[in-house]
Amino acid sequence: MLRRLYDWTMAKASHPRAEWWLALFAFVEASFFPIPPHPLLGLMCLAEPKKAVRFAAITVIASVIGGMLGYAIGHFLFASVGEQLLSALHLTQSFPYAACKLRGEAGFLAIIAKGATPIPFKLITITAGFIGMPIGKFLLASLISRSIGFMIVGVLFRLFGAPIKAWIDRYLGFAVIGFIALILAGFVAAAMLGGHGQKGADECSGATMQSVTASA
Repeated sequence: MLRRLYDWTMAKASHPRAEWWLALFAFVEASFFPIPPHPLLGLMCLAEPKKAVRFAAITVIASVIGGMLGYAIGHFLFASVGEQLLSALHLTQSFPYAACKLRGEAGFLAIIAKGATPIPFKLITITAGFIGMPIGKFLLASLISRSIGFMIVGVLFRLFGAPIKAWIDRYLGFAVIGFIALILAGFVAAAMLGGHGQKGADECSGATMQSVTASA
């Protein structure tokens, strides 16, 4: 059963239309969709390691374009759409902290640093639009951030994808267990980061929704 599911997934991941699905996932995840494109990107890179860098580049470009939609939601539709989105995605409590961080001098670097963390990119895009971050600055930081998050995956699979696939083909059960463990670890890391490191408070730890909207 597991082997048939794996073979079916690999076939779908190498389908010509898979690139369009990957682009769509990356686009919507950057603005409102809760599921990140990393699993689909990983599967496609695993199915065709020689195209891994191409798949990663598609993901980066689509995500940055999707980030512009998130920016527009935050800038023009925050009261009518943005707040509801943040609430539905359980990001309302994280929003004031993100707004405070992006308003600072290090806002550009904060977006770039996000690329190495599981912090939802949609939180960054909506927040950047809400605070009115210069669009050129936002796009450049987003491009660098998304490249960190996706191109590393593409390069690693391009270099090591074939032996990884050979190992998974042989030890599929262990691979599935490891993948589930990584997913759980990602959720734990996201939850810990969602607390904003309150044990080590910084200048943004006391930010609230009221203070953020009042200064908008």
